[in-house]
Amino acid sequence: MRKSERVKALVEDGVSRRAFAKNALAAGLLTVAGVSLIDDEVLAQAGITDIDILNFALNLEYLEAEFYTVATTGRRIGEVGIGVSGSGRAGETVGGARVSLDERTGTVASHIALDEQAHVVFLRTALGGAAVAKPAINLEALGLGFRNQAEFLTLARAFEDLGVSAYGGAAASIRSSQILTAAARIALTEAQHAGVLRLLVSDNAVRVTAIDQFDILPLMSPGGRLFQVDGQGLSTVRTPSQVLAVGGGFFPNGVNGTIKG
Repeated sequence: MRKSERVKALVEDGVSRRAFAKNALAAGLLTVAGVSLIDDEVLAQAGITDIDILNFALNLEYLEAEFYTVATTGRRIGEVGIGVSGSGRAGETVGGARVSLDERTGTVASHIALDEQAHVVFLRTALGGAAVAKPAINLEALGLGFRNQAEFLTLARAFEDLGVSAYGGAAASIRSSQILTAAARIALTEAQHAGVLRLLVSDNAVRVTAIDQFDILPLMSPGGRLFQVDGQGLSTVRTPSQVLAVGGGFFPNGVNGTIKG
């Protein structure tokens, strides 16, 4: 497909116009860095490729998109027109329900849901036929998140802080500057989500426990800080193994792709 045809298809593929700018950037990745993404034998021989890294991120974006979509609408991402097919072992999403949120928290949650859905679309478009399928997801793996606003904020805060650290940890392994730029833009969005959610956790006097030894707790918890940064003002980063040590329980059959921890 020629570039003009690819862009035209992106406009007409049924994805919301709100997501089109992200899809247009993805089209640019495929045409400008197409060889690096799909056909670069040198990267393949070196071990982990940019495809592997993007697919690992896609697993996490599936989880976040499902969480926020279910919490704000009671529906799964497949039910709202988000693609979930691909390579690997596909699975259903179970658990969760629409959460009763106050107006402020509900507005934040709805906006984050749209962003996370767009991230799934963006990564799937960038990966094309190399995209992994959504694996089985159990949203209630920890037994919390959906019964009240405090539970929602507790799990949402953990997901966003974890997501930021995952993108930060992957940055050094990404070879393509175009893909690194795209990943950075997603990470910056996740960081904005995390900052707002940490403030809501504080404002709602929600006390949370650390998700691992790298976690920096929000205000209202012992030793808490408003932002997840260390004494140098630097955000937490985690390796894939460290990410899955925290979030892997939400994937009962594991994640799809080459990177599995």
